[in-house]
Amino acid sequence: MTEQAVRTEYTVRRARTSDVPKIQALIEPLVQERILLGKERVVFYEAVQEFRVAETPDGELIGCGALHVMWEDLGEVRTLAVSQKHLRAGVGGAILARLEEDALELGVTRLFCLTFEVPFFERHGFLPIGETVVDPEVYYELIRSRDEGVAEFLDLARVKPNTLGNTRMMKTIV
Repeated sequence: MTEQAVRTEYTVRRARTSDVPKIQALIEPLVQERILLGKERVVFYEAVQEFRVAETPDGELIGCGALHVMWEDLGEVRTLAVSQKHLRAGVGGAILARLEEDALELGVTRLFCLTFEVPFFERHGFLPIGETVVDPEVYYELIRSRDEGVAEFLDLARVKPNTLGNTRMMKTIV
């Protein structure tokens, strides 16, 4: 018998500080499976404005995702996760669509992700990328960042243990 996705009503909204423990609890199983990197709670509070969450009418947080701006036209989709029982119900796609709207509002036209979920991102227009995806001048600016996501985007050797098995993907949005 195949598992059916649970069809649930939900809304996608900006995350609040009170959502941080729920976000951390939502992604913890994925951290344990080594699909997502674990982060300290303070990191989620520092980035709460980047997050969108999917929430049921009764307040259950069933998905999350973040948009992190990396450069003038470049952003990263981070920490996109959906609760196991709500997989394949459109929640991830709805959060991603909201992050794309946010990106366009900010002037970001290219989205990067580092993922094991290649088929999901391909269905949403992302394509695998090679090593050179920015001009040399931008590369030399980005290399100054202390952000691990930027290092993963640039495919720097120091983050290789974090990226093993992942695919670097990009989408141009308009």
